[in-house]
Amino acid sequence: MAPSPLKRLQNIPRYVPASILCSLNGLLFGMDTGIIGPVTDMKEFVQHFGGSQSATIHGLIVSSILIPAAISSFFAGFLADRLGRSKGISIGVFIFGVGAALEAAAVHLAMFIVGRVVEGVGEGLFLGTLVVYICEISPTRVRGTFTTGPQLLITLGIVAGFFTCYGTSGIQSSMSWRTPFIVLAALSMTLSMVSLFFLPPSPRWLTIHGREGEATEAWDYLGVSHTEREKVENELEPVVPSDPQDKGKGTNSANPPETQTSAKPTHPLFDLFARDVRSRTSLAVFMMGMQQLSGIDGVLYYAPLLFQQAGLASSEASFLASGVSALVIFAVTIPALIWADQWGRRQSTIYGGVALSIAMFLIGALYASGSVHGSFGAGRWVVIVTIYLFAVIYSLTWGVGIKIYAAEIQPQRTRASATSLAHGSNWAANFLVALTTPILLSKSSYGAYFLFGGCSILTAIICALFMPETKGRSLNEIEEAFKRKSPRSSNLASRMLRPVYKWKF
Repeated sequence: MAPSPLKRLQNIPRYVPASILCSLNGLLFGMDTGIIGPVTDMKEFVQHFGGSQSATIHGLIVSSILIPAAISSFFAGFLADRLGRSKGISIGVFIFGVGAALEAAAVHLAMFIVGRVVEGVGEGLFLGTLVVYICEISPTRVRGTFTTGPQLLITLGIVAGFFTCYGTSGIQSSMSWRTPFIVLAALSMTLSMVSLFFLPPSPRWLTIHGREGEATEAWDYLGVSHTEREKVENELEPVVPSDPQDKGKGTNSANPPETQTSAKPTHPLFDLFARDVRSRTSLAVFMMGMQQLSGIDGVLYYAPLLFQQAGLASSEASFLASGVSALVIFAVTIPALIWADQWGRRQSTIYGGVALSIAMFLIGALYASGSVHGSFGAGRWVVIVTIYLFAVIYSLTWGVGIKIYAAEIQPQRTRASATSLAHGSNWAANFLVALTTPILLSKSSYGAYFLFGGCSILTAIICALFMPETKGRSLNEIEEAFKRKSPRSSNLASRMLRPVYKWKF
């Protein structure tokens, strides 16, 4: 007799609901992304904050969240290492909610921008830690699938943000743009409390802090098999405590004495550029920065503007088209999540970059040739379809693989810090995209598309030369592969000249 559905649910390992609960926090970033573009295009918002806005002011309003996020993300790893992953997430989400509340209550533009700055501080603190936490509690065989969870929830948040704005845009008062931020603030506070009280601590974090007994209890609670635990114990590195009272707590009995004595007490920031990890740090920072320079958030933040530029003159039509694009992104992220562990990270990044560049070059060429607004208007529909196609390709490739890759190639001792630094690069590049996209579009109808296309093809070339495959490898196997093939030279330029095709896995 087959077990009942309730019995099957009871047999699900707890790392599954823990990963899902952690991923729910990604909904907040997605909602803000989906909200800010339509909100700044609302008539009530423009009137409330002083009439028409220049392209520069428009870009500043949207992008003001990103530099604070880039700065705070540099400290997210330190916070997550000191307090634990779940507490770091909870604190960041709470600060994010305070910022959203300030935006909802804004009485003048300066207060609204301050709210976005506060929101950015919280966003930088929690977003990168989501992938780190899931990466550390998930078994190797499903790590890719579960670490894709935050990206799926981000895309769902974009859908929720767009359609929340679509539903409130008809309100003839400031509540048309305040309501989405009220919803976002309430959801943030709820998820902050849930993350604090219901996310179990990372067993890996407990182990490297010398709390092996609690780590064993956490593994048992999460339902991770002993085989998977042994892989983790073999890959953990000792932490040399800076506090004399903590001496002896950071050792790991699974490592031999000579391994334990090899660790040097360095500052976590400097450790990111130690000889054995700096190539991985550099690769993660590069890939996460270039992920944004593909132009994806230019599409997401300014979708209504892009569709209006293509010829959808009606504000309602451009809003609806933006919502449909968000739905498309969410829909294609689902198979990307399911097959994340079947698709290679390397091939996904390279082929995805080539396809993204083709889409951007096609749009730019149509605008440059004057075909978009010609007598027949066929070019506008090619542009609209290609924008959708660009979003689909990104969601299937770069949106999934790069964030997973940036976290899983790091050794345990630098995973949180290196991932946070990579996310800082992501935020900084995102700031440039969000600030300059409306300015570029106001100056040239095609320049932005050629720029983003060029960045995408450059990334594909660099990754073809220097990016090893990690699909199906345990974190320990990835660590050993980097150690085995890590160049000896301390000169970054000489290391970068060594192509990845020499790597043997």
